[in-house]
Amino acid sequence: MRLQKYLAHGGVASRRKCEDLILQGRVSVNGEKVHELGTKVEPGDRVFFDGQEIFLKEEKVYYLLNKPPGYVTTTKDEKNRRTVLDLIKTQTRVYPVGRLDQDTTGLLLLTNDGDLTFAMTHPSHEINKCYRVLVQGEVEEASFESLKKGISFHGESFSPAQVERIRYKKGQTQFDLTIHEGKNHQVKKMCQAIGHSVKKLHRLSVGSLTLDGLKIGDYRQLTPGELRELQKLYD
Repeated sequence: MRLQKYLAHGGVASRRKCEDLILQGRVSVNGEKVHELGTKVEPGDRVFFDGQEIFLKEEKVYYLLNKPPGYVTTTKDEKNRRTVLDLIKTQTRVYPVGRLDQDTTGLLLLTNDGDLTFAMTHPSHEINKCYRVLVQGEVEEASFESLKKGISFHGESFSPAQVERIRYKKGQTQFDLTIHEGKNHQVKKMCQAIGHSVKKLHRLSVGSLTLDGLKIGDYRQLTPGELRELQKLYD
């Protein structure tokens, strides 16, 4: 990164003003005064302005991933399994917002914005999360009604959900389930409570975010419009 850009990102001044400061001899890199505008700052270099060290302000980034199966939603894994970070090419350290099981696919947000992460995962905001669920067996309407009214499993209660049947085929039922809680293995437990085991689970949306044609395993940055919608949670 060019020195004047580094200084500007560090909050010293505008890039053009930083060029003037370099020419005035007020900037040093690794203890040496710099007068060349083409000077590059490499990782590990220490930059000073008027004797005060300048640190880059970390740019906030937001990635939307269509998570494939076989990846764990952590930054590190003690079993050396593949993590969702292996799928994102970025020099900025990001963290998953919430969690998807290793075999669950679909929408996952990754960011270094702690305020947004807190807002999206705090129960008080009740952000809807929609899952496409495939279970073994035919689900009766009475079971769907139980999910809509709220259900318990092994002493754990789950709030009412929105349910839309998609189809029943070859001994399996597919439906969309929308919840606003984020309890551990919640969808699988809710399905077990009505007597069905989950065969496939895919998250379609979180709040206003959708995959919108994003292929499995691919990712992209959030659009300005998507980000504005999310920031309403804590503005």
